[in-house]
Amino acid sequence: MEIWLLNDIVIVFGLSILVLLLCQKLRVPTIVGFLFTGLLIGPSGFGFITDIHRVETLAEIGVILLLFTIGVEFSLTQLIKIQKSVLLGGGLQVFITIAVFSMIAVITGLPFNEAIFIGFLVALSSTAIVLKTLQERAEIDSPHGQTALGILIFQDVIIVPMILITPILAEGAGNSSVWLLILLLKAIAVIIAVLIAAKWIVPQLMFQIAKTRSQELFLLTVVVICFSVAWLTSKIGLSLALGAFLAGLIISETEYSHAALGNIIPFKSVFTTFFFVSIGMMLDLGFFSSNWILVLLIFGLVFFLKAIIAGSVALILGFPLRTGVLVGCALFQLGEFSFILSKVGVDHGLFSDFNNQVLLSVAIISMAATPFIINIAPRIAGYIAALPLPKRLTCICNEDYDPATAGKEGHLVIVGFGVIGSNVAKAARAADIPYVIVEMNPETVRRERDNGEPICYGDATHENILHHVHVENARIVLVAINDPTATRAIASLVKKLNPKVHLIVRTRYVSEVKSLYELGADEVIPEEFETSVEIFARILTRFLVPKHEIDKLVGEIRSDSYEMFRELSKRSMSMTDLKLHLHDIEISTIRVMEGSPLIGKTLMQTELRKRYGVSIVAIRRDENLIANPSTDEKIMRDDILYILGSKKEIAEVAPLIES
Repeated sequence: MEIWLLNDIVIVFGLSILVLLLCQKLRVPTIVGFLFTGLLIGPSGFGFITDIHRVETLAEIGVILLLFTIGVEFSLTQLIKIQKSVLLGGGLQVFITIAVFSMIAVITGLPFNEAIFIGFLVALSSTAIVLKTLQERAEIDSPHGQTALGILIFQDVIIVPMILITPILAEGAGNSSVWLLILLLKAIAVIIAVLIAAKWIVPQLMFQIAKTRSQELFLLTVVVICFSVAWLTSKIGLSLALGAFLAGLIISETEYSHAALGNIIPFKSVFTTFFFVSIGMMLDLGFFSSNWILVLLIFGLVFFLKAIIAGSVALILGFPLRTGVLVGCALFQLGEFSFILSKVGVDHGLFSDFNNQVLLSVAIISMAATPFIINIAPRIAGYIAALPLPKRLTCICNEDYDPATAGKEGHLVIVGFGVIGSNVAKAARAADIPYVIVEMNPETVRRERDNGEPICYGDATHENILHHVHVENARIVLVAINDPTATRAIASLVKKLNPKVHLIVRTRYVSEVKSLYELGADEVIPEEFETSVEIFARILTRFLVPKHEIDKLVGEIRSDSYEMFRELSKRSMSMTDLKLHLHDIEISTIRVMEGSPLIGKTLMQTELRKRYGVSIVAIRRDENLIANPSTDEKIMRDDILYILGSKKEIAEVAPLIES
């Protein structure tokens, strides 16, 4: 007898491996690979799996685990402390998008409740694809990366009330008051249950489970909590996804949330594979071929309007046009939660099969296009900035601010006021070096200007911003931002405006070093290797290598563009000259305890060097440090002795000092 479940699992995972290997070669996101896998094995592809509902059963588990992990990561405490960019940026993006697309749907003749639901679907973007792509491009910490992240966080939270509201929209205006009352009662009951469970029941249960130190028991408990809460919410008429999210919130309030998340993530990864594959299987190629013009037109409309809305939100938050364009290009697509929500709408009869197929087609195309759009977004931003737009948009800077306090000649220009930029500014102030700062975060600019910093708000990729801080007369320019694309653009522009300036660029990855030198940078400091240099220098210090030899080696590493770390096996550098003959020597600190026979004796009388081979290099007495003590120095009770010797020698002498 054929086991259909095993057959489907082998087909899904087997073909997914092949497709994902190809995606890795082409640098295509894994989610796009899963969608393509579903398209290949589904009814519209080769037809390896014809019963989509069987895969959807496993996909439901993926949805439950996906929402559960989101609930664990977003604790009640974190939701209360959510940042302004999340609430304001995310709120504006979601509600403006709902309003715009609902209006368009009503104009095309759709009922009001379905139009609102379409607005819900379009307002959501793909957290998984966007964050993965930005992470691969090292842009998560950039201004547009942080803005996109904040909006996506709000979307992940707002999906829960959207799921709750969908049944009300399906019932229509006639019974909406009844549904609202029922929903309110259910919501109150669920909130009370969640608070009780999070406050008293689950923490005590998890504590008892954790005391057993059984990984199997801990994992089973987490899984049972997740699925039982999801099952209970579905029984009272709410969604499985909502129950899973609430279960995650309950776990998040315990001290075991990180352990629970670590245990559940591998299972989430497995079952969400089925979720994305099932989405690809649902795409009807016959429908797409018959309606491809409509699908592409709607895709173009969604891309254009969502990008404009998200970009405008970034401008409202105070960011320059370039950041707005990058945010818009990152959030134009429909997301994975759109599929979850559309299924709720279809189950309640709110969404027709035709509209659902249009949504699926547009969503899959937009998700597949996202990585490529994000990659070309900087060029799109450059083209838009070159258009004859109002100066307030193309170059946002505080024209009323005069950086004369930093000097207009021979000064230091710091681009980016993060940790590195702020530390350099402190050092420059202490050394009386005139400097001026360029920063894109408006809140940082406002705060630091109140603190007296010579800081200018603007996007340094624009020429007139650099003119505003007199970069053509600067002596040194430091670029210390987290956007690799913008870093390259700024480096090129700085050298164009002032070929004689000494340009120092900080980058996170050594792969950027060569291109930055080619753009004219005089010094490039890769963060990942600089950390390695510092750690290695401290290791050598611990091995008692002379300081001048360490300094010499570190200087060679930096002057050779960190070539040693990149091609260590091919080079014979000064490291081979570091002979660590004293690898067994260490300095230990031992307190002289009451009853020690050494108390009252001079160092000469103790004969520690003669009898044990150790030397006392320093003595700490109360608050005083006696460095290199003479042989006539007496040892007192409670002295702390700094003893130089091998581990074996120190181990032999320690009982004499401590007894």
